[in-house]
Amino acid sequence: MTTLQSVPALGTHPASGSLPSRAETREQLSKATYDLLVIGGGILGISTAWHAAQSGLRVALVDAGDFAGATSSASSKLLHGGLRYLQTGAVKLVAENHFERRAVSRQVAPHLANPLTFYLPVYKGGPHGAAKLGAGVFAYSALSAFGDGVGHVISPARAQRDVPELRTDNLKAVAVYGDDQMNDARMALMTVRAAVDAGAVVLNHAAVTGLRFTKGRVTGAELEDRQDGTEFGVDARLVLNATGPWVDHLRKLEDPNAAPSIRLSKGAHLVLKRTRPWKAALATPIDKYRITFALPWEDMLLLGTTDEEYEGDPADVAVTEKDTAQILDEAAFSVRDQQLSRDLITYSFAGLRVLPGGPGDTSKAKRETVVTEGRGGMLSVAGGKWTTFRHIGRTVMNKLAELPGHPLAEDMEPMARLPRKVPLPGIANPNAVAHRLLVDGGTPGPRMSADTARHLATHYGSLSFDIARLANENPALGERIHPDAPEIWAQVAYARDREWAETADDVLRRRTTLTIRGLATDDVRSKVEDMLAEGR
Repeated sequence: MTTLQSVPALGTHPASGSLPSRAETREQLSKATYDLLVIGGGILGISTAWHAAQSGLRVALVDAGDFAGATSSASSKLLHGGLRYLQTGAVKLVAENHFERRAVSRQVAPHLANPLTFYLPVYKGGPHGAAKLGAGVFAYSALSAFGDGVGHVISPARAQRDVPELRTDNLKAVAVYGDDQMNDARMALMTVRAAVDAGAVVLNHAAVTGLRFTKGRVTGAELEDRQDGTEFGVDARLVLNATGPWVDHLRKLEDPNAAPSIRLSKGAHLVLKRTRPWKAALATPIDKYRITFALPWEDMLLLGTTDEEYEGDPADVAVTEKDTAQILDEAAFSVRDQQLSRDLITYSFAGLRVLPGGPGDTSKAKRETVVTEGRGGMLSVAGGKWTTFRHIGRTVMNKLAELPGHPLAEDMEPMARLPRKVPLPGIANPNAVAHRLLVDGGTPGPRMSADTARHLATHYGSLSFDIARLANENPALGERIHPDAPEIWAQVAYARDREWAETADDVLRRRTTLTIRGLATDDVRSKVEDMLAEGR
C-alpha cells in the first residue's frame, strides 16, 4: 500500500490538470508584459483579476502571503444584506447587498454558500423593542423580495427549540430573518481558480520589494519569491494596488509623500466547540449600532465581532485577552454560560476592516470601497464587503475603462457585455454531490463516511469527485487527517497540486478546517509538511 509520505504530485503539465511549478510561473510572469498586474490576493484583488481576465485582459496576480491569507479569511463568514444599515436609512444599499447575496448563494456558488436562519432576541431593557425589530426584519425580507421567507416574530420557547443554549431570562420575543453563510477561505480560493480558468497567471508567497517606473509611470513591480528567495519582476501597462490593510504602504512606494487614504478597524472572533447542535444563528443587539453574532459554522460556534480602531502594523494584528473577554461578555447577553466556557475555545482570529480615512467611531463608518489614483498612475483600491465582492470587481473594471487616455479600454470587453452571474468552479447541488460520493465515492475502496461526503460537497462542489478519485487510487489518502474532523488526506494532496498550497498553514488554516477546530497538532502538521515536500 502506498504511504502518505510517498504520494506523488498529480503532474506538472497542463494536460494533467495540475498547476505549473513556481519556477515555471515566475518565468511566465517575467517574460510577458501584462495589461494588468494586481498586487494583493485578498478577495478584492482576486475578484478584480477574475473580472479582468473575463474581459480579455492579460492579467497577473501576486500576493506576499497566501491567497485570502489575511483579512479575507478572517471575516464573520456571512453573505448578508446588512440589517443594521436599515437604521441609517440605507435602503438602496441593503437591496443591492441582497441582490449580490442571492446571486452568489443561488447562481454563482450554491455549493459554497448555505442559507442560515437568524434569531434576533428582544430582551427587557434592551436597545430595541419587539415591534421595532419585527418591522425591521419584515422590511429586510421585503428588500430581498421575500426570497428567504417573511421576517417575523416568534416566541422564546419556539426559538429555544432551535437554539438550545439561548438565554431566556427576560426574553420577550425573537425576531426572525434569513441570510447566507460561507467558508470565506474556500470561496476566495474558488475565485482564484475561476480567474486562472479565465486566463490569469497567479502566484502566492511572492512579495513586492519595489515598483518599476517608465517616465514616471508605474509599469510593474520587483518581487521576491518567499519560498526560495528568487528575485524576479513583472511588467504591466497598469498596476492595481489591492493590498487591503497595506494599501498605503504600497502607495508610499509610488509616492513617498502620499497622504493616508484609509484607516483600520480590528474585528476579532472566537471559535468554540458546541455543547449541542444549533439550527439557527443569534444576532444580538449590544447597543443602538452594534450587533454580536453567535453563528453555527463548520460544526463549531463562531462568536464575534469586535470593532475598534487599529493603528499598529497590519502583520501584527491578533486577538488579545481584552478581545476575548469582550466577545464572551457580549455573547453572554443571549448565550448560556455553559456554552461560553473558555475550555471550549479552539481558535481565535482577527482581521482588519479597511475604512475610508476620517474621524469618527469605526463601528458607524461606512463599509465602502475607496479608489484612488497615484501620481505614477497606480490605481489603489481598498475596503468593501465580502457580500459584494463580484460588484466590487466590476466597479474596479469600469474605473479602469474610464481612466484618462483609456489605456486599457480598447483591449477589454465592457462589463455590461459580460455575463453577470458567471458560476465559480465546482458549481453543483451539494446534496446531489454528497449523495453521489456516498453511493460510489468509495469504489473500489472503503465507503466514504457521511460527514466527509457532506464536507467535500459543501467545500468543493463537483470537484469533490477529483478528491474521491485520489482516495480510490490510494486508500491511504482516504483516511482522515484527524479522527475528530471530516477531512481526508486526499485533500492535502489536492491542495498541494491543484490549489497553490505551499505551507502547512495554507493547508490547515485555509484549505481545510483543521486549525479552526483546534486539531492542527504537531503530528498532523509534520505529516502535512512531508506531503507538501513530496510535490516539490
